[in-house]
Amino acid sequence: MYRHILVATDGSALSGRAIRQGVSLAKALGARLTAVAVIAPYAPGNTALAALRGFSVAVRKEARRALAAFNAEARAQAVPATATSVVGGEPWKAILRAARSRKCDLIVMASHGRAGLSGVLLGSETTKVLTHSAIPVLVCR
Repeated sequence: MYRHILVATDGSALSGRAIRQGVSLAKALGARLTAVAVIAPYAPGNTALAALRGFSVAVRKEARRALAAFNAEARAQAVPATATSVVGGEPWKAILRAARSRKCDLIVMASHGRAGLSGVLLGSETTKVLTHSAIPVLVCR
């Protein structure tokens, strides 16, 4: 079945469900487990925020916070796991890059379930991953 599962998290409460599902599935299958938190602090091409003093430290702190729940859940279920973060860029592309580079065969992530105008305006990172991924994706709502 699956041998290496990637869990994508943004630190939200909703992504906590994806974390729990991913860790449980890895434990049941005896699969390796990796988490990635993609922190996209500014729009691509707009680096003005990145130049602010203290910004880099704050972004890295946010990434650590986003991965803390994953690390705690993996420890609680006694599942060996690794975690990494990516700062900047488009989250869906970073998730797919992380999955490919680590040779993951399943991606687990949450969907915020945005519909209507907010879904169109904000887009959905989950939808983009689903659309562009050759790797199976388990979506937790």
